[in-house]
Amino acid sequence: MLNMTKLGGRALLAATFAVGFAAAATAQTKIGIIQPLTGPAAASGNYVANGAKIAVEEINAKGGVLGQKVELVIEDNKSNPTEAAAVAEKLITRDKVPVLMGAWGSSFTLAVMPKLMEYKVPMLVETSSSGKITTSGNPYIFRISPPSAVEAEAFAPKVQALGIKKVDFLVVNNDWGRGAADDFSKMLKSKGIQVGLVETMDQAAQDISAQLNKIKNSDADTLIITTAVEQLTLAFKQAAALGLKRRIITTGGSQNPDQLVEHAGAAANSTMHLTFFTPWKPEMSGNPEAAKAFIEEWKKRGYPFAGLTESFRGYDGIRTIVAAIEKAGKAEPEAIRAALWNVELKGMNGPIKFQKAGPAGKESGQSYPGVYLITIEDGKIIVPQS
Repeated sequence: MLNMTKLGGRALLAATFAVGFAAAATAQTKIGIIQPLTGPAAASGNYVANGAKIAVEEINAKGGVLGQKVELVIEDNKSNPTEAAAVAEKLITRDKVPVLMGAWGSSFTLAVMPKLMEYKVPMLVETSSSGKITTSGNPYIFRISPPSAVEAEAFAPKVQALGIKKVDFLVVNNDWGRGAADDFSKMLKSKGIQVGLVETMDQAAQDISAQLNKIKNSDADTLIITTAVEQLTLAFKQAAALGLKRRIITTGGSQNPDQLVEHAGAAANSTMHLTFFTPWKPEMSGNPEAAKAFIEEWKKRGYPFAGLTESFRGYDGIRTIVAAIEKAGKAEPEAIRAALWNVELKGMNGPIKFQKAGPAGKESGQSYPGVYLITIEDGKIIVPQS
């Protein structure tokens, strides 16, 4: 029996969590999910959550994991970093989840990361692309989406073929946007390409005409934009209204090109987008059979086709976590963290296998998925064969 009088506060807290985790596991295996279900990034967060639900239903239909059903405990970070940290703590301390998935935006994920260190609970990062997430020395982070530097590296071979000479940036003013501008700028400069203006916009901004006017008056031939799909629609419409003529390329894989076609109309034509899944051509996927089945299930549920470029992350993220729980042989935080290093499975945008990133002894896990450059022409998505 534990002698509680000899336990310090932190040790007592850890012992309490261990008992809580064990008790929770007797009923079902819980996975905590943190996504922006309301606020500026709500559309994307809900798509990810719905993809996760499809994965869990498939897993449970096959018997669950370790003889138990999987239960998702989903929390809304309200598109706010402070809220993201608060709900992470709630999921860990009150709901006793042994593993998390989240938190869509880089700023939200970075806000959660200290909580992972404090309570020693791992998190699968399904979307966030800031380099700081895997280089800051947090051994509880495992990311299946590419950081901006990897995305830029994948785009590098296309630069000369496109004839790019000078690039301006318009990015959301957070860790995701600023990080993308930094990483793409480094890549472009290494190719001898000039970098011009770097304009930022608040996440909730409804008027970005001032930034677009500055860009219109520059001599760059290409504009790279990084923000969520809702703000991209605004940017395309306002750029068209101002008569801004540039090659436009978006980064981050969060564009939902079909949604852009629907909401931006002709303003989206000729824009180019770096994306991480090709639902328009599932045969190009890293796992064509799974991709086709997932797309059919998504359609069957009446969800918008546009959501597939986000929802697949939630689906693959849950599959990865469950594979780790299976390998661990128990749904406990440290066992899951250790097992994630040994997970290998086919994701819908390439193999999922974690490599070490960050300072020695405190490495995070980073997987390296596929990156595709697609174009919108006459309201249609054009996917190159390679």
